[in-house]
Amino acid sequence: MIQKKQLGGLDYFRIIAAFLVVAIHTSPLASFGMEADFIFTGVIARIAVPSFFMTTGYFLLPQYLFGHSMDRRPLVHSVEKHMLLYVTAIFLYLPVNLYAEQFKEVSIGSFFRMLFVDGTFYHLWYLPAAILGMVIVWLLGSYMPFGILTGMVFVLYMIGLFGDSYYGLTVQFPFLEKMYDMLFSVSSYTRNSLFYAPVFLVMGAEAYSRTNTLTGKKCKRIKHTKHIWNESNNFLIVYAAGFVVSLALMVAEGLVLRRFHLQRHDSMYVMLLPVMFFLFQLLLSIEKTPVKSLRSISTWIYIIHPFCIVLIRGAAKVLHLESLFVENSWIHYLTVCAASGVAGVIGNRVSVHFSAFGGEKQSFAKGRAWIELSRENLVKNVEMLQNCLSPGQQLMPAVKADAYGHGANLIAGELNQMGIQNFCVACVEEGVNLRKNGITGDILILGYTYPKDFPLLRKYRLTQTVVDYAYGRMLNGYGKKMKVHVKIDTGMHRLGERAERDKEICRIFQLKNLEIEGIYTHLCADETRNPEDMAFTKEQARLFHKVTEKVQKRGYFGLKTHLLASYGLINYPELGGDYVRVGIALYGLLSDRKTDMSAFFPVLSLRARITAVKEVFQGESVGYGFTYVAEEDRKIAVLAIGYADGLPRSLSGGNGRVLIHGKSAPVLGRICMDQTIVDVTDISGVKAGGIATIIGKDGNQEITAYELAENTGTITNEILSRMGGRLFRVMV
Repeated sequence: MIQKKQLGGLDYFRIIAAFLVVAIHTSPLASFGMEADFIFTGVIARIAVPSFFMTTGYFLLPQYLFGHSMDRRPLVHSVEKHMLLYVTAIFLYLPVNLYAEQFKEVSIGSFFRMLFVDGTFYHLWYLPAAILGMVIVWLLGSYMPFGILTGMVFVLYMIGLFGDSYYGLTVQFPFLEKMYDMLFSVSSYTRNSLFYAPVFLVMGAEAYSRTNTLTGKKCKRIKHTKHIWNESNNFLIVYAAGFVVSLALMVAEGLVLRRFHLQRHDSMYVMLLPVMFFLFQLLLSIEKTPVKSLRSISTWIYIIHPFCIVLIRGAAKVLHLESLFVENSWIHYLTVCAASGVAGVIGNRVSVHFSAFGGEKQSFAKGRAWIELSRENLVKNVEMLQNCLSPGQQLMPAVKADAYGHGANLIAGELNQMGIQNFCVACVEEGVNLRKNGITGDILILGYTYPKDFPLLRKYRLTQTVVDYAYGRMLNGYGKKMKVHVKIDTGMHRLGERAERDKEICRIFQLKNLEIEGIYTHLCADETRNPEDMAFTKEQARLFHKVTEKVQKRGYFGLKTHLLASYGLINYPELGGDYVRVGIALYGLLSDRKTDMSAFFPVLSLRARITAVKEVFQGESVGYGFTYVAEEDRKIAVLAIGYADGLPRSLSGGNGRVLIHGKSAPVLGRICMDQTIVDVTDISGVKAGGIATIIGKDGNQEITAYELAENTGTITNEILSRMGGRLFRVMV
């Protein structure tokens, strides 16, 4: 099953969680019985705060725990955001603190404990816990494997558990009681950044790793994939059942602890961990469009609800309505929820207004010319390619040349979400760019890296290709360990040590500073299965496998091998290898139409705004050089795209066309650097601000990258990879 990025279920649950927190602080069922209220607020509602931590862990931490990203900007941004919110909340509740004389006779030690651990108001403990928890997990994850990190945060949670719900057992042992008393002098509760937050942050990151794993089904040849709805539905049932059962067991656990008076507090339960596991998986399995405003509203509800409690109780006292709005716990709860909800909506609008007012507004992505990327088609193509892998094979997508013009960061990010952890790029700059944008996994540099850039390979954990023995010596001479793959030249005669040079190849493996993880070659005649190409391709494969056998005989085992790319996987899947370096096929195309690609779906569409519509009269010319002169009155449209955006200039003079309102509009005159003129005489309703499609579908019509390539005498790879950097890339 492929986990898509439609994670709106998390956003909707944030609202529910925020109101559960309100319940904890208002005891809505107290009027009906303390036992019922305890079950609701002391047990069930305790799922709220862990869900906040897990969501943070899911979106923020995987790049550090699994990809070892060196880019700390996302972490710093998250910490800064939480700190800003905390400072705002501190000043918001300062009048209440002063009125309640909470700072009276406060020592320096207790002040710092309140500020950095407990929070300056009873619900604000979450913010320092989130800030320090993220930093703690990041630091621990930087120095230890994920498995050990998971065990450590679990042990910390267990320690915290015996200072919380199981404290009654702790006091049976005097030495443990003294230890926890010392702990409580630093933190009023074990529900804090050390014992509570880390385990849920790590669980969120682990959920990312698990749910974003793509598994494929084997096939012998390319075919349409099956729908996975039934499989997804089965997972949904399992997660829902697991959540219900584990929640029931947590309620039972809470009642037993309450019965024997073991609880010092009621935030931490043994069964809370499986409850959150199943709940979070359930939320991830629910396909909903993300709603950013719900995140902001839920945050405001969490921050503002104690203030609403104070105001409602004060107003009820003044109006002599305490029996209705305070003593009736259910009405009190609903009133606080309503007030907090309204305040949350207002707070969200205010924050959006100030964000737009204070920051520099980014250009509208679809204001001029842009590329649309179909997430659905990308997922389908990955499924199809996965279906064609042999057992044990993995995809190593080629995201070089800005992912063939699609946008490397967007594409690699989506592939990461699908669980793909191996990529290849052309140069070190491309690898660094991916790392800086949070892409995790192994990144192989296929080309040459200049020696002065060797430090970047280590800093950003990139894997370098050894292009020949002489280059291997240069890498080794850097003096520090370097992860590499060795390339073998089996007939393309580009990069790689020649296959027949056994001594040089073996000497590469003897270079002590090279951590050789893989060996590969590149097929150069795999586009067809005609006899001549087939013979050459199989000879390349034979030479490659001969080299790998010799290397193994010399004691070098465990190397990852790869020789197949897009055409190789389609035409010669039997040649094997551990990785397949899929490139153009990933994007739903091949270099030309010779191979049937009907089972794949183009990912990219190219569109541009119509900037002007005007009349051209008989005898008038259009564009540079008088290359088009109207033989009769015509209507033209000017498009905000030109050859600087990657539109081939050779499409000028009627060689190219675009689609407007589902109809073909031929290019007139010469394509300019920034503008293109098309004939819209026979198309009604064309107006400035409309949209023209250069590549993609419009109504029943479609222009493919194949058509542009054929009209300009090149291949789709060139058409796509030359798309200009000023084109916005939008994932749809």
